[in-house]
Amino acid sequence: MVNYAVCSSFLQRLAHLIYTNDHRPPQVHVIGPEESARFELLCDLRKGKLMDSFGFKLAQVQQLEVYLLNLLEHLCSERERIHGH
Repeated sequence: MVNYAVCSSFLQRLAHLIYTNDHRPPQVHVIGPEESARFELLCDLRKGKLMDSFGFKLAQVQQLEVYLLNLLEHLCSERERIHGH
């Protein structure tokens, strides 16, 4: 239960963004007050892949991977809606 509370608090201060003018590969940006990361959206394979990160600890990156995996279908459909491919 404690890990869930820590994870929940950690995730609440982050934004995940798909930029309208972004380039390939398909990706989502995760932005915090002093950290950022990019994950490639491998929609056909139903997974995401860390591209780079700044300021996140390894455990936080692992939490982000699980969080984004749960949102993957939504993120992929939003990227498709925004970029049309």
